[in-house]
Amino acid sequence: MSRENTEYGGAGIELVRRLSAEGERVFRTARARDLAVGTGLSESYFRQVLHHLARSGWLVRLRKGLYAISPTVPGVTPAHEFEIAMHLVDPAAISHWSALSYHGLTDQVPGRVFVLTTAEGSVPRARAGEARGAESGYAVGRTVYRFVQVKRERFFGTEKVWLGDARVTVTDVERTLLDGVTMPQHCGDFAEVLAAFEQAADGLNVDRIMDYALRLDQATAKRLGWVLERLGIEPGRLTRLLELPVSGYRTLDPTGPRRGPCNGRWMIQENLPGRIGQ
Repeated sequence: MSRENTEYGGAGIELVRRLSAEGERVFRTARARDLAVGTGLSESYFRQVLHHLARSGWLVRLRKGLYAISPTVPGVTPAHEFEIAMHLVDPAAISHWSALSYHGLTDQVPGRVFVLTTAEGSVPRARAGEARGAESGYAVGRTVYRFVQVKRERFFGTEKVWLGDARVTVTDVERTLLDGVTMPQHCGDFAEVLAAFEQAADGLNVDRIMDYALRLDQATAKRLGWVLERLGIEPGRLTRLLELPVSGYRTLDPTGPRRGPCNGRWMIQENLPGRIGQ
């Protein structure tokens, strides 16, 4: 055992044991300092020990001042990736493709964890040496987190759920589907979103999803009306969406080309594959 391991190892392992016993799978430096009292670890060595534990694989550094106990530590139930997301930003809600997967509305496995937060919040950025850019996300071990920032008034439609003994926030079914209509690129693609609507149709709260759409924007409301009518929702229930004034046609898939037939009833240009060119 190296001198560094001898100096820091015993007290560091005891600190990890105490954190685990307290259920602190994800913790801040201040909490670790509180639990370090009585381990024989002096204040002057405290930060060096955290650094050593992270470098040795006992802890995972999530962002400045925030750590998780490594999933490789024996006898410790690792923090779920959704649980970690709750600590990376505030507010936070598992959203988009990750929420579709949680609600059982997609058979695809998202390649990253999507997290809805507000534009005012501070999101962690890629570390030095990692891929950068808005689409690269933030890596924690093998998990990549993609933060989708919205105005505070658009952060709604969430619910608290339990994952084991961790309580996390997830966008509810209706908000998740609407996010797919608004940003299909974060849910696979628009075809995946339409398939999710079909999966959710029997239990969909139509009034709630219309209320949500009207809190967002006209384009979202019109796209939703088109989708709900396609699902066979009674036309009389869609009056609020149908009568919403809008200037000009909006593309059904906001990520697709401005081509395809125009639906004057919903003021939607049906730019889906198979419709373009008609």
